[in-house]
Amino acid sequence: MRRQPTLFATATRYALTEHVRNRFAMALVAVFIPLWTVLAYLIMPGSPVRMRLRATGEMLTPHGNEITEISGALNAVTLITGFMMFAATFAGHDFDRRLALAGYPRAHLVLAKVAALAVASAAVSAYATAVTCLIWTPRQPFLLAVALFSAAMTYGVLGVGFGAVMRREVEGMFAILMTSIIDLGLQNPITSSGSDSPVIRFLPSYGAMQASTAAGFSTSGVPDHIAIQAGWFAAAALTGLLAFHRRTRNALPPAARPSLPGPRRASGEQAADAGTAATG
Repeated sequence: MRRQPTLFATATRYALTEHVRNRFAMALVAVFIPLWTVLAYLIMPGSPVRMRLRATGEMLTPHGNEITEISGALNAVTLITGFMMFAATFAGHDFDRRLALAGYPRAHLVLAKVAALAVASAAVSAYATAVTCLIWTPRQPFLLAVALFSAAMTYGVLGVGFGAVMRREVEGMFAILMTSIIDLGLQNPITSSGSDSPVIRFLPSYGAMQASTAAGFSTSGVPDHIAIQAGWFAAAALTGLLAFHRRTRNALPPAARPSLPGPRRASGEQAADAGTAATG
C-alpha cells in the first residue's frame, strides 16, 4: 500500500517528462495559439452577428471577429492537447506495455496520463485565455478558461484513445485534426449556416463552445453545459481506457505467463524502479 503513491508519482513524472521533451508541441503552444487567435480576430469582419445562445436562450449580437476568435482558441487548445496526448501514447506504447507486463499497475499508468493531461490542459487553457484577454475583453474570463480546459481535457483523452488504436502516426494526427475542424467549424455562426441546428448539441465540444460563448458575451453562468462537456470527457476517457487496456494486455495464456516474484520484491516495485531509471 505504501508503494502506491510512489508508483503513481513515478508514472506521472515520466508522462510529464514526455510532454516537456516534445519540442514541437511546445512550439505549437508558444506560436500557434497566439497566431491563430490573433489572425482570426484581425482578419474576420467585425460586424455584429445576431445569434441565439442555446445555453441561456439569450439573443446575442457579438462581433464576428470575436466569436471567431473564441472558436479559434477552442480549436487551438483541442488540437494541441490532442496532439500531445496522441504523440505521448503512440510513442510510449511499447514502454507502457512492457511496464504492464512486468507488473506495473495499469491503473497507475492511466491515472498518470490523466494527471499529466490535466497539467498540460490547465497551462494551455490559461495561456489561450491570457492571449484572448490581450486582444479583447470577455465578460467572464474565468468561465472562458474553464470552458477551454474542459475542451482540452476531452480532446486529450481522445488523443490517448487514438494513440492506443491507430497503427500509424499519420492516421491519428489526421483523426484529431478532422475531428476538431468538423466539431468547431459547424458550431461557428460565421462559417456555418447550420450552427443553430439541433444536431450541433451532439458534437464533442458543444458544451465548451456554449460555455465559452457565454463567457465572452453574457453574464450568465452555464454550469449545465460545463457538466455536458464533463460527460463527453468521461465517455472519451472510458473509450481511451478500454483501448489502452486492450493494447497493454498480456496475450499469453495464464499457464505460459511468467510467475510473479516473491513478496520481498514485487513486480510492481521492479517496474517502478524501471520507470524511475527511464525518467532519470
